[in-house]
Amino acid sequence: MESTESSYVSSPEQPQKKSPPPPASPPLDSVEKPTYIKLLVSNAAAGSVIGKGGATITDFQSQSGARIQLSKNYDFFPGTSDRIILISGGIDDALKALELIIAKLLSEIPTEDGDDAEPRMRVRLVVPNNACGSIIGKGGSIIKSFIEESHAGIKISPLDTDFFGLTDRLVTITGALEEQMHAIDLILSKLTDDSHYLQNMHAPLSYAAAYNSTNHGLNGAGVKFQHNKEDHTNSVTIGVADEHIGLVVGRGGRNIMEISQNSGARIKISDRGDFMSGTNDRKITITGSQRAIHAAEDMIMRKVSYASERETD
Repeated sequence: MESTESSYVSSPEQPQKKSPPPPASPPLDSVEKPTYIKLLVSNAAAGSVIGKGGATITDFQSQSGARIQLSKNYDFFPGTSDRIILISGGIDDALKALELIIAKLLSEIPTEDGDDAEPRMRVRLVVPNNACGSIIGKGGSIIKSFIEESHAGIKISPLDTDFFGLTDRLVTITGALEEQMHAIDLILSKLTDDSHYLQNMHAPLSYAAAYNSTNHGLNGAGVKFQHNKEDHTNSVTIGVADEHIGLVVGRGGRNIMEISQNSGARIKISDRGDFMSGTNDRKITITGSQRAIHAAEDMIMRKVSYASERETD
């Protein structure tokens, strides 16, 4: 009986036989689709993910095979002080990278001696609004099934209309790491079949563009003029002592950029010598929604109040 080997290896005693045809290409359905995961982390957590000299993020990319990117320092998701992590690659690679990131952050949560409770953290995914329907399902049927199967908590935030032009929502997953990863696997598998989701794969990480949004008055010190408009954008002008403007601006404009990105408001400071009438206060004009203006005012006045308290000590 002819051996199996002789069908593939020629020998002097036997005539050469044709090589078997190459294996057929795998069907398209079995090829892993490229996908992505966007999630929010604090600025401090972002530093842990990057590691010294980028060592940690490089290691995570090597272990998982996925690409990991982060938004720039102080480039936050609107209305938060959190940076964005983008993981891209095949589903398995992306999930592996996410698990490495979450495990790293969990390992840095301080625990008390003798406390055997498993550390937990919430995972907040960024999902386009027009793709959320695919994970909610009719009457919430899909998201309910994901919760039952994974035993994780899953909550989808409403679209924040205070930030005009923002089309992303947050999906918050809670539970133990294994439960969270199971839930995210279910969610990502569903989203990867949604064309609306995949269309956003290469969207820029930065949300730095100012979003138009209604008006809120200033509580506390400062002079205020309100400019009413018929559209959804309003502005407030407050006065801040010239000697305190540096605290509001920050080195290289860092403070004012952070305030603008955290609040979603646009902020403009008058030039030197351009004071509010009858004062030595510089003009700070804040434009945006009620929530955005209020948040920006609060952050500015906290910086000013802190300086005033130090001067009186």
